[in-house]
Amino acid sequence: MYQAIVFLPLIGALIAGLAGTSLFRMMGREAEAFGHDTGHDHGHGEHGDAHEHHHQPPWPMYLTSALLIVTAVLSWVAFIGYLHDGGVQKFEILRWVGSGALSANWVLRIDTLTAVMLVVVTTVSALVHVYSIGYMGHDPHQARFFSYLSLFTFAMLMLVTSDNLLQLFFGWEGVGLASYLLIGFWYKRPSANAAAIKAFVVNRVGDFGFALGIFATFLIFGTIDFDPIFAGAAGQVGKTMDFLGYNVDVMTTICLLLFMGAMGKSAQFLLHTWLPDAMEGPTPVSALIHAATMVTAGVFLVARMSPLFETAPYASDFVIIIGAITAFFAATVGLVQNDIKRVIAYSTCSQLGYMFVALGVGAYGVGIFHLFTHAFFKALLFLGSGSVIHAMSDEQDMRKMGGLAPHIRITWVMMLIGTLALTGFPFTAGYFSKDAIIESSFASRAGPGAFAFWLLVIAAAFTAFYSWRLMLMTFHGRPRASAATMEHVHESPQVMLIPLYFLAAGALAAGFVFKDYFIGHDYDAFWRGSVVSTEIIEEMHHIPAWVIWSPTVAMVLGFLVAWLFYIRRPDLPATLAAQNEPLYRFLLNKWYFDELYDFIFVRPAFWLGRLFWKRGDGWAIDGFGPDGVSAWVVDITNRVVRLQTGYVYHYAFAMLIGVAALVTWFMFGGAH
Repeated sequence: MYQAIVFLPLIGALIAGLAGTSLFRMMGREAEAFGHDTGHDHGHGEHGDAHEHHHQPPWPMYLTSALLIVTAVLSWVAFIGYLHDGGVQKFEILRWVGSGALSANWVLRIDTLTAVMLVVVTTVSALVHVYSIGYMGHDPHQARFFSYLSLFTFAMLMLVTSDNLLQLFFGWEGVGLASYLLIGFWYKRPSANAAAIKAFVVNRVGDFGFALGIFATFLIFGTIDFDPIFAGAAGQVGKTMDFLGYNVDVMTTICLLLFMGAMGKSAQFLLHTWLPDAMEGPTPVSALIHAATMVTAGVFLVARMSPLFETAPYASDFVIIIGAITAFFAATVGLVQNDIKRVIAYSTCSQLGYMFVALGVGAYGVGIFHLFTHAFFKALLFLGSGSVIHAMSDEQDMRKMGGLAPHIRITWVMMLIGTLALTGFPFTAGYFSKDAIIESSFASRAGPGAFAFWLLVIAAAFTAFYSWRLMLMTFHGRPRASAATMEHVHESPQVMLIPLYFLAAGALAAGFVFKDYFIGHDYDAFWRGSVVSTEIIEEMHHIPAWVIWSPTVAMVLGFLVAWLFYIRRPDLPATLAAQNEPLYRFLLNKWYFDELYDFIFVRPAFWLGRLFWKRGDGWAIDGFGPDGVSAWVVDITNRVVRLQTGYVYHYAFAMLIGVAALVTWFMFGGAH
């Protein structure tokens, strides 16, 4: 069963990618399809060219979607089994790498943590596949799109079922590659290409640290298999190793290097700049990347390596600080964004910060619980925003929306459920998991625990504000779109709405149904050692009442301010922005991180490249190397050729000079 879960998406990707496009070519339509410019259907180009639909063989999207649905059903069967009877199971696929002391076999490691991730990844991916049947129905490259989606899913499943660091790294890089392909899917748009490259390069920075962490782990433990590493972690506490000429703590260094990889993939503060730009991909891609899969890979990594982080308190403190700053930073930027997808993207960034705070304070089950619930409501919000964009003829700017609720009532209800869950409305999924993170940060004895608690509560208020701002600007108030656009506003087809119903059910019920397993009295029986169990779960039940109520109060405050700004006094936001112009610009420009990185890294890199190209390659190597020598030879031969004029008197004159030179030599040189 587990082999089927992992490999069915790969089979779908290969068949759709190879057979889908080759059939296209056989039918002689590939050239025709490529003749049309993709990604410029309506205003902003969320869809491909509508005229191509009749050229598309529809079977690749049905095949990949059917395989993903089967995979998701199998994952739920496995997960429900783990609710009552867990343990670690291993299935060897093949003997993989053997080189000296290094050996890594391809083994599927199935435990509770894996079972949770399988459900999250396959459920969201299956729903995104189904949604894309409607959303990408008019795109001329459906086979390629669905192939990439399934490949992405396979890489993520490889990652979460890994039993050693090499296998995990393989899936990690596979997810990076697939995200590059999906973000840059509309490759004829320069902005999509730039966003794909940016995501790839920023992730490489984190992956460099991750690779160093794997090397260090092998150096210290002599293996990269999880079980021996976890068993030996306690024995390495307090030991040091030489790193760049310094004596550094072994476990702290390894954990910080591994976390550097997680920071890149999960878009944490300083390595977050790729995430909002990833909105250039089609909306279903945004849902897949931001809700359940790629960005949660870093959270999964830290949870999987929890036995190591428990031995490195300084590294855990660093995780808390980065997570808290990310939650706060992304929430501040989300306050002023106008693109509907970017608001939700910054919300993702902020929620990932919450998850890392939970992992840092040792509440690993709480962090994974939020990952689990977040997948439902964040995918719901992204796919819901796709439904809005679809209805608005590809308009993404919320300033050009308003008054949409009566026209697309189902989408409005779905987005409302997602917003309630995200802001932590009582008894929705987000209420149980997000509030538990805030409580765990207060209960933590870690140094940065109090710092994280206050930042998370402030971020909760900001989250409520920008979430309701999105809802009110999009669905309520007076319509700000043109009359022609409003005439065409229509509800999405059922194939796009059905996935929303499933996600809405998860956003409402997932927290209440599963809270006892993830963070309640069944905690130890459910997790069965797949993440480290710490006393913080118990301490969370003995905190003051005001702490428990603080996120709910923050949520209500955020809603009231949003209602005041966008319903009661719609003139206030513009007035406040004008009065606080520097602050508004600072937030609107995302704390100027892009400009800062451009100045510090991008421009010097381009300058260096140009220097090596023009001066090094062009002037030095070409000038004095093979090109220079050949040019010199050609120049001399050209000059010699000029002597061959064809006139007899020129040759006679040359002979005369030669005779004169010989006579002179015999007269003066020959005398010796």
